[in-house]
Amino acid sequence: MRSGNEPVNARSPLRLRLGLAIWGLVFFGGAAAAFALADHPGWSALCAALFLVTVVDVGLVVRRIRQGPHYQPGRDVPPYDPDRG
Repeated sequence: MRSGNEPVNARSPLRLRLGLAIWGLVFFGGAAAAFALADHPGWSALCAALFLVTVVDVGLVVRRIRQGPHYQPGRDVPPYDPDRG
């Protein structure tokens, strides 16, 4: 008996999100540096801000991955029972 309306074998695509976030780190870091060298401070600041947002996203994704496959979002969610799936 399931406790919610989620699919039986649902998995979060955290590794894909991590890969895209790492690509964002490379892209926005390079773009911020390129705009800074080209003397465009506004665009450089925008790319640097997006770089920082991406750093936070990478940190959150890595934290969720390290929590393992049975991550529970809160105390009100019952524990995962693989035998009842």
